[in-house]
Amino acid sequence: MSPTTIAYSELYTAREDAATSYFTDRFGFRLIATAGPETGTADRRSWALRNGAVTLVVTAPVGEDGEVSRYLDAHGDSFADLAFVCEDLPVDFARATGAGATALREPADAVDPAREDRFAVVSGFGDLRHTLVQPSQSPAGSLPPDRRWNIDETAAADTPATATVLGGVDHIAACLPVDTLKRTVDFYNQAFDLHYFSEEYILVGDQAMDSKVVRNESGGITFTLIEPDPTRNPGQIDQFLAAHGGAGVQHLAFLVEDIIGSVRELGGRGVEFLNTPATYYDVIRERVGDLDEHIADLRETNVLVDRDEWGHLLQIFTRSPYERGTVFYELIQRNGAQGFGSSNIKALYEAVERARETANK
Repeated sequence: MSPTTIAYSELYTAREDAATSYFTDRFGFRLIATAGPETGTADRRSWALRNGAVTLVVTAPVGEDGEVSRYLDAHGDSFADLAFVCEDLPVDFARATGAGATALREPADAVDPAREDRFAVVSGFGDLRHTLVQPSQSPAGSLPPDRRWNIDETAAADTPATATVLGGVDHIAACLPVDTLKRTVDFYNQAFDLHYFSEEYILVGDQAMDSKVVRNESGGITFTLIEPDPTRNPGQIDQFLAAHGGAGVQHLAFLVEDIIGSVRELGGRGVEFLNTPATYYDVIRERVGDLDEHIADLRETNVLVDRDEWGHLLQIFTRSPYERGTVFYELIQRNGAQGFGSSNIKALYEAVERARETANK
């Protein structure tokens, strides 16, 4: 047995109002549950949010001491826990710890006696942890089991506040320090049965990075793991590591069915997406071939396109809404493609260069 999917992703933040409203007001997540001193959790407050198949937990410290405050001092607003759903908790816990994961919490019953969940907590890369959850069928089954929750069962059953319904976390991208990529890939394979899927060396101008993808058999858990090439000039991965204070989650990619419609809707609600140079679209057919989508729609919405042997994908990235500028989000629509849009990194760089050359003429 091995973990099957992401139960929830927990973001630690020092600005809980801004963090929760970013997801509810802009992305259409619904607030489904709360936890804090009033439910018996003295050192933190948490808000559980859901849109479609994605559950996020936003957690802020109560007071200046405690684990949440220490994490924020080190990393700023960042994902501290990526929880995995398990079908056999004892087996998965033993496998993870046997592969070198630190046991942060031994297998135990959920804190709330009304829940039948079992859980444990183990270490991941950097200061990230993974809660292993063997959930029950209760409404709280996809929420952190180490605290009691006040659950709004009506909200939990509601559809999102937007037409954009998230189909799940397509993948999680993480930045790693130099010379830790292979070790991390091996660890996730041995600890969680995430198999090597692909790798790529990406050279962009005078910067470069190594990337490897690991995933479970179903694709319910997928990590894109990236480390910078130290023989090249520092780039965005180096900047993340410096600002974040080490390894961490760079972005979560949300799966959508109609990315052009989603960008129009969520952009209208205040989500800031990255702009794409107009010259990127000048050579798009030469790069990826014929598309079902109209180039004018892609250009208008700044959506990127990539193609692999299985099909094509469309993607776009948000600006980071956090003070350190580290964590951001991605929307991705898959039309058969199994890759992760790595060609867009080079294509965007070349588009910027074409724009500069045109401006200098």
